[in-house]
Amino acid sequence: MTELLRRNLIPLIVATALFMENMDATVLATSLPAIARDLHVNPINLKLALTTYLLALAVFIPASGWMADRFGAKNVFRAAMVVFAAGSIACALSTSLVTLVAARVLQGMGGAMMTPVGRLIVLRTVPRAEIIGAIAWLSIPALVGPVVGPPLGGFITTYFTWRWIFWINIPVALLGLALITRFIPDVREETPAGFDLRGFLLIGPGLSLFLTGVTLMGIGLATPETVAIVTLIGAVLLVAYIWHAMRVPEPLIDLKLLSIQTYRVGVLGGFLFRIGLGAGPFLLPLLFQAGFGMTAFQSGMLTFATGIGAMVMKTQVATILRRYGFRRVLLANAIVSSLFALLPAVFTIDTPALLIILLFLAGGLSRSLQFTSLNTLAYADVPPELLSRATSFAAVCQNLSGSVGVTVAAIGLELVQKAWGGNAIDAGHFPPVFILIAVISASSMLWFMQLSSSAGASLLPTDAMKAAEPAKDAARLSEEPL
Repeated sequence: MTELLRRNLIPLIVATALFMENMDATVLATSLPAIARDLHVNPINLKLALTTYLLALAVFIPASGWMADRFGAKNVFRAAMVVFAAGSIACALSTSLVTLVAARVLQGMGGAMMTPVGRLIVLRTVPRAEIIGAIAWLSIPALVGPVVGPPLGGFITTYFTWRWIFWINIPVALLGLALITRFIPDVREETPAGFDLRGFLLIGPGLSLFLTGVTLMGIGLATPETVAIVTLIGAVLLVAYIWHAMRVPEPLIDLKLLSIQTYRVGVLGGFLFRIGLGAGPFLLPLLFQAGFGMTAFQSGMLTFATGIGAMVMKTQVATILRRYGFRRVLLANAIVSSLFALLPAVFTIDTPALLIILLFLAGGLSRSLQFTSLNTLAYADVPPELLSRATSFAAVCQNLSGSVGVTVAAIGLELVQKAWGGNAIDAGHFPPVFILIAVISASSMLWFMQLSSSAGASLLPTDAMKAAEPAKDAARLSEEPL
């Protein structure tokens, strides 16, 4: 039973949180046009409901590793799920854009602890040579969210009310709490590092102000002078944090981790790749609903295929990586994924629904391979004692990339709309934006080219190594706290 818990059950339980978080994001993205009509706001302005959540993640994730070491990963993980559920209830009760955004911030505070702490639990309870398989198991249930989310969100929004999209998180959270309490071990550092309060006071407000300023650009909720001041102050605080982090031994976000090549490429190359791909969930529902006049349900029945493709690919990632290696997979697949991100630029109202679904299915296969490869490569050479810092740093970058991706897409759409004239969103506004995000994703190749052909080899055991695994299991588990 111990081995079953270690290799399968624990990743699946942690995936309960990822399922809830991913389903919430995909359901919300599908419902944005309907929420905009109900709250009487511009659909593009509802990017705030997406970006503020990601911003809250980025602000509070830096503290997640320290909290897991100080209070125990199990306790923090459980508390985070409660906070996320409370934020979901607040979202369901929102009556304006302001209250919805505030509720999304509360959700983000819970999500900031759920995902990185959950990943840390898995990394500390699974042998290093089995991380690829564990992350695949971790991802499969979480990917049910993107599969179920678009059609479910579209169905609820079209035939009931969008508020119910948040209530569905509550039973999932209750199930997760019961499983965590029963099965998750209490993993923590025996001597946790001190909390970098000065670093937190720099990077938290810095990220918050900088991204808030960028997000507010062009939507008329603040004067240009105010936006410029907020953005500049945020940038100054971030520069101050970089200066601080390079001079203290245990910074909140340890920039020295970037000296590890596989970590640097996985995090920074992944940042660029995710900027482009992260814009899709924001753009596609707007294209189908505001551009093509579809209902939310029709839109969701098209975009869910991406999640199916991603789920199928998770079972094949380890085999593909063992055969071709991280470098070749990341380079080739960056091109393939970027091409799939570009394809919606040529969609028209007459494009057959079956063709769109098949393209999204293939695109899901490609992006899932890239995401899992990046998430795994980043930890290939990270020492066990630095894992909590590494997971926090990586999670911050992942969520920042999503926020930046939505912001870039929204600003691009606004600029094209102004250039063409008129206030209504038109299908013709979208092609230049899809081209932009595809180019950004493809530029991640510049990072992947830096990898050696043997990068990540410690995570790709040979057949001989795999045959010897059972006999070495107990010794390895005691030596490697991963």
